[in-house]
Amino acid sequence: MIRVAAAGDLHFGADLRGTLRPHLESLPERADLLLLAGDLTRVGDPGEAAILAEELGDPPLPVVAVLGNHDYQSDREAEVRKLLSESGIQVLEGESVVIEFDGQRVGIAGSKGFGGGFAGACGSDFGEPEMKAFIRHTKEIAEELEGALSGLDTNVRVVLLHYAPIEQTLQGERPEIYPFLGSYLLGEAVDRAGADLVIHGHAHRGTEKGVTPGGVPVRNVALPVIRRPYNVYCLEDGRPLS
Repeated sequence: MIRVAAAGDLHFGADLRGTLRPHLESLPERADLLLLAGDLTRVGDPGEAAILAEELGDPPLPVVAVLGNHDYQSDREAEVRKLLSESGIQVLEGESVVIEFDGQRVGIAGSKGFGGGFAGACGSDFGEPEMKAFIRHTKEIAEELEGALSGLDTNVRVVLLHYAPIEQTLQGERPEIYPFLGSYLLGEAVDRAGADLVIHGHAHRGTEKGVTPGGVPVRNVALPVIRRPYNVYCLEDGRPLS
């Protein structure tokens, strides 16, 4: 059995210093790895990232993360990623990582993702250059994610996103903003490549549990949704138990 702890939308800043570390001390007893689903900082300030890196420094178990839209706000996302990486957190963007423990290999494919909407209410790369660029960016990200996921030869494959790959976990949000919360293209990429679990954040008023059209379990772990420092999801033979 593999135990995956996950949380998203930490929105870390100076006032939160010291609030996360106590919850991590007992985490190795409850989980095998920790996934962070983006919006790690409030405005993408490297100072905020440094505080989070200090909080997560020398993590007691493997930590893998993706960035979110807040982490891009200050146009210093490369610095944010560098600071977190130097503290021992593996930050992915269209990439994958394999973690081995107890004779098992867990593959994680990660990407921030992007918006665009869902079947019946989505944008298309037609018309103005701005609209073409918006949707084509999502297509490129989905293609990178699919490639990273397809390249994993592991016992379990987990997808880590910030933006949502399905509508179901957005329920509770205003439908008008669904196109800015995720894209069906991400879900299609997951279903084509195959995965055992998808983790995302971003939808603060959304719903925790959903499933892709192809049957892959999806979990929205935005802190306002799970209402705790993290959730733990257990997988056995690729099937989620909780």
